[in-house]
Amino acid sequence: MIFRILEDQFAARIRESKDADRRFMQLALALGRRGQGRTWPNPAVGAVIVNDAVIVGRGWTQAGGRPHAEPEALRRAGEAARGATLYVTLEPCSHFGKSPPCADAVIAAGIKRVVAAIEDPNPEVAGQGHARLRAAGITVDVGLCAAEAAFDHAGHFRRVRDKRPHVILKLAISPDGKIGAEGGKPIAITGEAVRDRVHLLRAKSDAVLVGIGTVLADDPQLNCRLPGMEARSPVRIVLDQNLRIPASSQLVRSARETPLWVMASELAEAAAATRLGAAGAQIMRMPPNGAVGLDLPAVLHALAEKGITRLMVEGGSHVAASFVAADLVDEIWLFRGAEEVGAGGVDALDALPLSKITQSPAYKVHASETFGPDILTIYERA
Repeated sequence: MIFRILEDQFAARIRESKDADRRFMQLALALGRRGQGRTWPNPAVGAVIVNDAVIVGRGWTQAGGRPHAEPEALRRAGEAARGATLYVTLEPCSHFGKSPPCADAVIAAGIKRVVAAIEDPNPEVAGQGHARLRAAGITVDVGLCAAEAAFDHAGHFRRVRDKRPHVILKLAISPDGKIGAEGGKPIAITGEAVRDRVHLLRAKSDAVLVGIGTVLADDPQLNCRLPGMEARSPVRIVLDQNLRIPASSQLVRSARETPLWVMASELAEAAAATRLGAAGAQIMRMPPNGAVGLDLPAVLHALAEKGITRLMVEGGSHVAASFVAADLVDEIWLFRGAEEVGAGGVDALDALPLSKITQSPAYKVHASETFGPDILTIYERA
């Protein structure tokens, strides 16, 4: 239901467009977003099949990455796919993996034309899917809504090209740039509507990351608690150099229900790792380095190797500042509350000024939303 509500945000744009191709691609993009957070290591693709101006099939990548969007849409279309146009947010795959190539399924179904938003950077595809379709006599048009598709598939692109996940930094700040009260005491910066939006962002992320300081101070759950969406909780990741995470923490106690990965130093005590492993947590050893005690590029590379494409970084200020300083943040969700915290509050980015992101030429505003008195600004790399 929540995803249908979000899709309604795009409905007016789709209806108002006089370009039929654009309308159907906008729908494919909206469908693809349904899979975000559930399809890793595969991209969350959307597909729409149209025959004689009528939608006869639609699909999106299913949980775990398969079936892919194209076979789902073809299955729903049945014989109506013959002679139809397929709108897809990413180039159909052309290689054998755990399932046959989508390009072959498109050809076998008798699709006459394919409109793809962008080419897949995966070296196993990289234009070969489109070439196979053209060789079969199918008309292929590429580039419609490319910028929107690139934003939606940023995790896939980043993992393929840079061997790390797309990093989304979430910050909730007061008008005076604070994220907590004096002494690190947690306070409500924003209202319940923002809380729900954050839980939805968690559901659309493959994993959510915090530092051990946040765990010790707040004992968070880091799951999705929206009604009916509890099963869409992301992998929880903790940067914990010396394995200080308590066995009594909510994260450890729920590790068998929702995955918990603890990133620890190669030098961390083996006995602590054994205890946490027995509780269901997975320990990943990392080189010690940097302000958070672990080599962040090595951490991100390890997560990409595990299949993570979209990583949400939630806190706290020290961890956030470390990611920003290392130029590892690709997208920022900046929520601004209405009430100041005052002197002595915790700065959002530790010793770094907030202008490091809000006024940096490295980022540009992608979108904004309001939640009563609270304001969300989403930044992306320029």
